[in-house]
Formats: sequence, C-alpha cells, structure tokens
Amino acid sequence: MPITPQQFEEIQRRLSGKGPRKTSESAEAAGIRASAPALPEARIVLGIDPSLRGTGYGVIRVAKPRHELLAQGTIHCPARWERSRCLGKIASDLRDVISTHHPDVCVAEGLFFAQNLQTALIMGEARGAALSVVAMAGLPIFEIAPRKVKQAMVGFGGAQKDAVARMVQRMLQLEEIPDPDAADALALALVYLQGGGQSALNPLKRI
Repeated sequence: MPITPQQFEEIQRRLSGKGPRKTSESAEAAGIRASAPALPEARIVLGIDPSLRGTGYGVIRVAKPRHELLAQGTIHCPARWERSRCLGKIASDLRDVISTHHPDVCVAEGLFFAQNLQTALIMGEARGAALSVVAMAGLPIFEIAPRKVKQAMVGFGGAQKDAVARMVQRMLQLEEIPDPDAADALALALVYLQGGGQSALNPLKRI
C-alpha cells in the first residue's frame, strides 16, 4: 500500500530516534484524530434546506430528555412565480422565523454537485437569499453536506429522504412525519446538536 510523503518522513524520524513531530500534520500522518474546536454553544438552532420552490426550515431548542421542536415548515413558491418573487418570499419568511424564535446558530445544507448549470445557479440564488437574512441577523452559519447528514441520522450516506424524515419524527417524538424539506432542515439542526460529526480531520464548516 503506498504511503504519503508525510508518513515516509515520520517513519524516518522514528528510525533516527527523534520521535514524532508534534504537529497537526504528523497527527494526521499517524492516523490520530485530535479533538476538534468546540462548536458555538447554542440553546436554539435553526436548520435550513434551501430551494427556490420549497425551502425547508426547522427550529429546535436544547432540552432534556429530548430536544424540543419550536417550529418547522416549508416555504412554498408556486411554479408560476418569477424567481425574484420566490427569493423575496424566502427572505421574508425566514426573517419572521428568526425574529419569532431568536435562534443562536444556523445550520444549512451544504452545496451538492449539480449536472445542470441552470439548476446549480437557481439553487445558489435560493441559498444566497436564505443565508443573507441569517447573516444580517448576526448568527453564525455552518454547513453540513447532505451525505454527512444522512450518515449521522440513519447510518447511510445514500439513504432516502423518507428514512431521514422518519428518524427525525422518532428523535423529536412527533405525531406525524414532517414534510420532506422541513425534515431535512430539522435533521441539520439535530446533527449540529449531536456535534456535527466533528473531528480534527473533518471539521464542521463555518461559512
């Protein structure tokens, strides 16, 4: 099995009796997972799954024995609406959610690969409209890749949306399964509260 230049250098240092270098690079070469920087402490977390026609959101308060759902929903925009009107509604509705529930932190779904350039541009516009409102509210914003959310929630990065929604229902003890977009947003908040799968080699990304 091939080794990296860093690993080869580490082997040479060990053979010379100098011992390992105490750097993050040598820790990675040796496969050591150091503790990651702590995430900002939050009592209320806002999750957002941006989309032009259906932006999901979910607000969760930290509580015991289980976290408390404060709000969830999907910002629907009819197909007949111009994109500019959709972007305005996304921003307006999320502004109301923030002013009502006063979250401490926001977690958004990370960007994904889109084969269609037009689709990628539209998704970027919706994401920008949503995150600009959050940024103006002064909240720290983190992103989690969709596969990482699925992995943390159900143990499989390629899981279907329905499986994630059912796990959200179970974890929050909801009477009904949430709408798919709202469920994804709630899953983002739950994963953040679980630590986001934080590690020194794969830290949660702040944007």
